[in-house]
Amino acid sequence: MKIFDEIESEVQSYARSFPRVFNRAKGELMWDEEGNQYLDFLAGAGTLNYGHNNPLFKQVLQDYIQADGITHGLDMHTRAKGEFLQALNEKILKPRNMEYVVQFTGPTGTNAVEAAMKIARNVTGQQNIVTFTNGFHGVSLGSLAATGNSHHRDAAGVSLNGTHRMPYDNYLGKNIDTTEYLDKVLSDSSSGINSPAAVIAETVQGEGGINAASIEWLRNLQAVCKKHGLLFIVDDIQAGCGRTGDFFSFEEAGIEPDIITLSKSLSGYGLPFALVLMKPELDQWKPGEHNGTFRGNNLAFVTAKAAIDHYWSDNNFSREIKRKGKYISERLDSIVSKFGEGNFTKKGRGMFQGIDCVSGELAGKITKLAFKQGLIIETSGADDQIVKLLCPLVITDQNLKKGIDIIESAIQEVCAGERDMPEERVYFEAC
Repeated sequence: MKIFDEIESEVQSYARSFPRVFNRAKGELMWDEEGNQYLDFLAGAGTLNYGHNNPLFKQVLQDYIQADGITHGLDMHTRAKGEFLQALNEKILKPRNMEYVVQFTGPTGTNAVEAAMKIARNVTGQQNIVTFTNGFHGVSLGSLAATGNSHHRDAAGVSLNGTHRMPYDNYLGKNIDTTEYLDKVLSDSSSGINSPAAVIAETVQGEGGINAASIEWLRNLQAVCKKHGLLFIVDDIQAGCGRTGDFFSFEEAGIEPDIITLSKSLSGYGLPFALVLMKPELDQWKPGEHNGTFRGNNLAFVTAKAAIDHYWSDNNFSREIKRKGKYISERLDSIVSKFGEGNFTKKGRGMFQGIDCVSGELAGKITKLAFKQGLIIETSGADDQIVKLLCPLVITDQNLKKGIDIIESAIQEVCAGERDMPEERVYFEAC
């Protein structure tokens, strides 16, 4: 551990929560150098939906490297890129009647968000983007302006602008449709909100606290965008690639975003890969106008194609995710009914769920104890008050049960040592 203390930046984060040197991983399991085994309910912050070192992807990747396949190709045509595009089009887009142009951006999610916001501004001629409370879209300056988290925003060092912040679903209470507020301010010439270029939203706010927008809210949001001529951007970087049950997290709502950003588990193997899907008429870029040295990660194209071919050629994998999601919901419902004196709540949907413990201090104690019991799990939310389940989608039923058993055990032990359970402050009473 000495070398990390000596020369690695203080900016490190997860290493503080999980102070071990890890050297091996397989599926939903990780091992440290001392041979201790851990269940991984972090999964690379949603990057490893298909688990660590998925053998299906590893073999095709090894074969590709052994054959001296192109590794880095900028935006040149390569066989690996062409085969990925073919798989994406034939097995993801066409079956869903989706017609989109694919833009390969820099390798991380924030690169895709930057590109999405930039093309929206260029196409519409408007500057501002409507974003939402508790949203998280990245930490490069444009994406950070769209991000709500003060911890990240305070580190910017400059003023963040170009956005209008609006209340997300349920932010003002369960019976208040915040899309009506958005409609109102866009309709009122004296609201102080200039005509924006677009709206960007997550269907489930992962870093913001596993806040899941309702199907009705998402449909209403799209309707407001169409009414006022705003482009609708869905940031599906963490919620996409099957995390909520379908390949895209918005499928259940039946909406059709103008622009979609993808990254995280898109490569399938944890390799850096991000892209933007946009309606063909929005593809008004001039050649090279937006680029990135590592927008041609051919190794990621190879594993991404393998992921689509194996898991998304039919509906079987989607059904498995939804089955496991139902089990998670049932277990979390049971846990919140037993502990927290009625103050804990379940959040999220599919295999993207968590428990709101109201207090970040309390949630931190729970995840720290869970780690001691062999479970890697993080917190999220404005005050880190959410115990966030983000296990690989391919996790076995046995290990899924084991992981949630550890969570329940940790919650039970921590709550037993608390004299008073924290209560969430209600700002807006239900109508």
